[in-house]
Amino acid sequence: MTAAFIDIPGVRNFRDAGGIGALRRGVLYRSGSLHTLTEEGARKLKELGLRTVIDLRSPFELEVWPDQRHGLDHESLNLPTLPADRGDLTRPWPEDQAALYTFMPETAGPSLAAVIRRLAAPEAVPVIVHCAVGKDRTGLTVAVLQSLLGASDADITADFLRSNAGLGLEDGPTPYVDETGTERVSRPVDAALLASSLAWIRTHHGTVPAYLAAHGTTEAELAALRANLSA
Repeated sequence: MTAAFIDIPGVRNFRDAGGIGALRRGVLYRSGSLHTLTEEGARKLKELGLRTVIDLRSPFELEVWPDQRHGLDHESLNLPTLPADRGDLTRPWPEDQAALYTFMPETAGPSLAAVIRRLAAPEAVPVIVHCAVGKDRTGLTVAVLQSLLGASDADITADFLRSNAGLGLEDGPTPYVDETGTERVSRPVDAALLASSLAWIRTHHGTVPAYLAAHGTTEAELAALRANLSA
C-alpha cells in the first residue's frame, strides 16, 4: 500500500488520484462502490469534504447494490462507462479482460465527456469516481483525467496498477459474486491493458483531447477542468 490509499470502512480500493502531473491531492478520489459504506466510513468521507460521487456502474448494478449515504449530502451522478446491461447473465461487453480494455474507449466517450463537464465546476470537488471495485472502468476514467492534467503515461500506469494492492490481487485472480449472483473471477490489471485503451484513443483520434472533442467536450470545459483540479 502507498500513501495514496485512505482507509474508508466499507469501501474497497479507496485512494487519492492526485499528486501526479498537475493534479493536486484532495480533489479527486477513486474507489470501489459505496454499497457497503459504513457509518464510520461516511464520517471519514465527510471529513474529506466530499461534494460529488460519480458512479460509473450500470443502472442495474445501482439497483442491486445502491451506494450508501448514512446522511451524507453529496451530489450523486450515474454516468455508465459501458452499455446498459439487462441484469441477466449476458453482459453487452466482453468478458475477456484484454478485449474489454479496447472495448471500453469505444463506449466511454459520452460518460467521460459528462465527467469532465461536471468536474469543470468548482463546487463539484472533492469528488469520488467509482465503479464496482475501482479497477477497470474507474481506471480508464481516472487515466483520462490524469492525462488531461499533464501526467506522463508512466505515472498514470503506476497509479492504475495500485488497484492490485488495493484489491488483494497481487498474488493473482480471486473469485467474487457479481450483482446477478453469478460467480466470476476478478483478475489483476497490468500495464498492457491500460496501454491498449490509450492506444485505441490515440489511433482513432490522435490525442485524448481530440477523442473527448469528438464526444462534445469543449476547449472551455477542458480549461475549466484544469483550473479546478490543478495544483
